[in-house]
Amino acid sequence: MFVIIGYVVLVGAVLGGFVLAGGHVHSLIQPTELLSIGGATLGAFFVANPPKVVKATFAAVPKVLKGSRLNKALYMDLLAMLFEILSKVRKEGLMSVESDIENPESSPIFSKYPAIVGDHHLVEFLTDYLRMMVGGNLNAFEIENLMDNEIETHHHEGELPIHALGKVADGLPAFGIVAAVMGVVHTMESVGIPPAELGKLIAAALVGTFLGILLSYGFVAPVGTALEHKLHEEAKLFQCMKVVLLASMNGYAPQVAVEFGRKVLFSTDRPSFRELEDDLKSRKGK
Repeated sequence: MFVIIGYVVLVGAVLGGFVLAGGHVHSLIQPTELLSIGGATLGAFFVANPPKVVKATFAAVPKVLKGSRLNKALYMDLLAMLFEILSKVRKEGLMSVESDIENPESSPIFSKYPAIVGDHHLVEFLTDYLRMMVGGNLNAFEIENLMDNEIETHHHEGELPIHALGKVADGLPAFGIVAAVMGVVHTMESVGIPPAELGKLIAAALVGTFLGILLSYGFVAPVGTALEHKLHEEAKLFQCMKVVLLASMNGYAPQVAVEFGRKVLFSTDRPSFRELEDDLKSRKGK
C-alpha cells in the first residue's frame, strides 16, 4: 500500500508541477525515447548479471508490492515453536524430536505454525541444526561460527538483486543522456524545418534525460532500498533462532532461551517479556 501511495505522490508531484508551470503532459509522452532507454537498460542488465541473478531480481521485485509478513505475531509464533521444541527435548531427550526434524510437514509441533513451516529457508535452518544437536556432542562455539557463516551466505544471496538494481539505477541517467544525444543528432539533421517543428524535436530529446533521471531515482533505486529493508528484517528470524538454539546448547532452560531470542528482535516488533510469557502460557492450554 505504501509503495503505491509513494508512486502516486511521486508522479503526481512531478506532473503536477510541470502542468502548473504551463507544461503539456502529452509532450512528455515519447515512446521512442522510452524504447531507447528501456532497451539499453535491459540489455546492459542481461550482460552484467548471470542468469541466477537475473531470475532472483525478477522474483524479488514483486515482493516490494506485498506487505511485510514480519510482525509481532510471526515472531511470537517462532518463539513459541522454539519453546515447544526445546521443552520436549528437555523432558524427553534430543531423540524425541528426531521424527519432527525429519518430517516437519507432518510434525505435531511444526504443523501448529503454518506461517513458519511455509518458509522452507527457516525450516531448513532450524531442522539442520536440531539434527546436528541430535547427532552428537557439539561444540557451541563451532556451531555458532557455522550459523554465522550460513546466515552471511543467505544474506549475500539476498543482496544480489539489490546490487543489480543499484547498478541499473546508476546507469539509467546515462542511458537517458544517450537517448537525449540521439534526439539532438536527429534535431541537427532537421535544422531546415520550421522553428515550431524544430522546438518539438528539441523537447523530445530533452525528455530522454528527464526519463532517465526520473526512472533511476524515482522508481528503480527506491525498489532496491525497499528490498534491502526486507532483507534486514528477514535476517532477524535467523538470528533469533540462532541465539535460542545456542542458549539451549549452553544449558539454559527453554523459557530463558526464548528470552535470548526475544531480545535480538527489532524494538518495533519485539513482544514484551509479559506478552511472550502470557502467550506461552495460553498455548500450553490448547
